Amino acid sequence: MSPEPFSLPAAAEPRVSPAPLAADEELRTRHLPGRTLAVRSVPPAREGLPPALYVHGLGGSSLNWSALLRLLREDLDGEALDLPGFGDSPPPDDGDYGISAQARSVVALLEAGGRGPVHLVGNSMGGAIATRVAAARPDLVRTLTLISPALPEIRVQRSAVPTALLAVPGVTALFSRLSRDWTAEDRVRGVLALCYGDPGRVDEAGFRQAVTEMERRLALPYFWDAMTRSARAIVNAYTLGGQHSLWRQAERVLAPTLLVYGGRDQLVSYRMARKAARSFRDARLLTLPEAGHVAMMEYPESVAEAIRAHVGRSGLAE
Repeated sequence: MSPEPFSLPAAAEPRVSPAPLAADEELRTRHLPGRTLAVRSVPPAREGLPPALYVHGLGGSSLNWSALLRLLREDLDGEALDLPGFGDSPPPDDGDYGISAQARSVVALLEAGGRGPVHLVGNSMGGAIATRVAAARPDLVRTLTLISPALPEIRVQRSAVPTALLAVPGVTALFSRLSRDWTAEDRVRGVLALCYGDPGRVDEAGFRQAVTEMERRLALPYFWDAMTRSARAIVNAYTLGGQHSLWRQAERVLAPTLLVYGGRDQLVSYRMARKAARSFRDARLLTLPEAGHVAMMEYPESVAEAIRAHVGRSGLAE
């Protein structure tokens, strides 16, 4: 039975305009126990297509999947959620941004919608969340695709250190003070330089959309708190050992897994691709030498083609 919907206090709701929608996109709100989730979708090409769910990374939103939703609409009935505290989803009631808590949000959404098992796709932090979901709830996952997943590294890349520092108490407040004079354009250029292998692949229209979205996010009263707590959650997940280790959980994933790594990724090291391919029991590896951290945004056609082939090879397309 689906959980009963309920309303969050007005103070928890975003007080700014919602994220932009393309003409063919829909954004629905799902009220679930302890959380309210915004879900973006594009109508599938026909009824009866297998369901897919896309999970974004730290600082991202369902907007990160807009291109992939369209490219795969002939193959999958896709939805992309805004994790609690990101996009159009307000913070979770309990303030828990841990990887396990976010995984429970994914599970709650799948159970409430009766869409499982799905083709589950995650990027960065969303990849860690998706790994935990696939390990704990194999009944909900048909195939798994991980794009630059945030799995623990022994030697973190130097370029990833500033992001990790957001987890240190007081650093976010200091950074927000030091950067108070930065324009939204400045911030977007910094994000693109960090996340893209070639920021020049973003055209002017895409850049302006990113600036508008950055302005919207900065107006959210909980923006920095969500970023800080989520960064701390990733650091905590990196330090967990034993059965809770993400690498141990990767070994328990039963779903066929596609791994996508970018050669110019400054946040998740390209050298981790081989370790990941050995850790997941049924894994295929796609490396994109020119891609950065968000290959599904930088090279959406290549990623869509790989997912289409992955689903087809797994014999689970229908």
